[in-house]
Amino acid sequence: MKIALIGATGFVGKAVLEELLSRGHSVRALQRDVAQLAARAGLETRAVDVLGTADLANELAGVDAVVSAFNAGWSNPHLHDDFLRGSDAIANAARQAGVRLIVVGGAGSLFIAPGQQLVDSPAFPAEWKQGALAAREALTRLRADTTTLDWTFVSPAMQMAPGARTGQFRLGGEEPVRDAEGENRISLEDLAVAIVNELEAPQHRRTRFTLGY
Repeated sequence: MKIALIGATGFVGKAVLEELLSRGHSVRALQRDVAQLAARAGLETRAVDVLGTADLANELAGVDAVVSAFNAGWSNPHLHDDFLRGSDAIANAARQAGVRLIVVGGAGSLFIAPGQQLVDSPAFPAEWKQGALAAREALTRLRADTTTLDWTFVSPAMQMAPGARTGQFRLGGEEPVRDAEGENRISLEDLAVAIVNELEAPQHRRTRFTLGY
């Protein structure tokens, strides 16, 4: 497939880029600073600012799907609003282009107890809260979409770090997938595996999924 990837140099985006290329897919990276990406087989780069491109849908012409690992920047004082503006722009572009959209959201909207989402817990880190609230709202907006937009929202595990690519994990829906010790964790590499698996063999159309060991 030909996949547009937004955020290819970010924490998650880099792992998704490697997984896509390793499986033989071609990638069109939509990036503000294309100089951050070295030329390599299967990779096309386009200088695109999600928050400033007037016709983002044109950048998706000819692709089979778009993976959004968009992040407005953790130190951005307008993180919440910019995240939502960017998320809406990407969804609108995918809708206009008629391509599938996979959004890499956060774990903040997972339910850790009946009626309680992680982002609303007192222990949730303050420095991540505005981004997590925006990601939750982005999911709410996707769920309210009444068009034919073919979307999937991926919530990573609460604990995520670079590690082994095992390809062995379990999928879930609204609650964290916990291991025998009660931990909800995943390697960055296995998150990328799950995302590309979903692209190749869709199981979660117009819904959210999560994962863990």
